[in-house]
Amino acid sequence: MGTAERQEAPTDDATARLTAQRRPEALDRDIPERGDSGGLGAAGQAAAEEQSYYRQLWIDEPARRRRMPDPVRTSAVRAVLIIAVTLVQAMVAFLCTLAGSWLAFPMVISSVASTVVATWGALDVWVTRQVWNQRNGVVSVPSSTARALRRERRKARRQARSAERAQERIRRRGGAGQLSHS
Repeated sequence: MGTAERQEAPTDDATARLTAQRRPEALDRDIPERGDSGGLGAAGQAAAEEQSYYRQLWIDEPARRRRMPDPVRTSAVRAVLIIAVTLVQAMVAFLCTLAGSWLAFPMVISSVASTVVATWGALDVWVTRQVWNQRNGVVSVPSSTARALRRERRKARRQARSAERAQERIRRRGGAGQLSHS
């Protein structure tokens, strides 16, 4: 619907024409029809029209999986592009072979080389993912065993430090084995 149609208030016969024109579209897309107020009166019809103009285009859904890390995503994109080029080369080589073209042999040779590069690209994604996981560790969730082990180590270090400080205090006082300062 154009801007001019929104700004002008259509007369009753203009509304009937618009409704007649839009009826199949409105039924297909579940858009409320312009002339149908559903017994709400003028205010209800205006609100329904306002709602039909400003309907949300899409609804954001939470992601099912976490986003890939940048280095892994970069290598995956690179691998997909290399594999796509390899498939195109293989298809051109096949068609050149069927046509009996002189280009068939060079294309077959380049397809073989491209297949090796595509295999390297796929392995690169796997290696990059493994390296990223190794450098950045696992996701620490409350039930993670790694978190529990770190907590225990921290507690042991704190206890060792407090025991060492207590020993140092006793040594500074010069009371090796003394129970009181009398």
